[in-house]
Amino acid sequence: MKWLRRRPNGHDLTCQQAVALVTAYLDGDLRGDARILFEAHLRECELCTEHVKQIRVTIAVAGHVRDEDLDPLAREDLLRLYRRWRDDPASS
Repeated sequence: MKWLRRRPNGHDLTCQQAVALVTAYLDGDLRGDARILFEAHLRECELCTEHVKQIRVTIAVAGHVRDEDLDPLAREDLLRLYRRWRDDPASS
């Protein structure tokens, strides 16, 4: 994997690469060298560490929201936002 090479700034992963791995990390699906590099990045990067904390909180809160708890308009807004992101994640 070419992204495993050490970068000039000393980080093995860019923040963009680390953010892309957060879900796999939190799900326990990030293994081996990728997990080691990800955790090393977190030790070096306060912003990504904070991002992981925020995602954990979001998962904890969202895990308690049921479909019927949402106002129908809020539900439609969230679905529309998700579909827009899914179709073009670079625009988010």
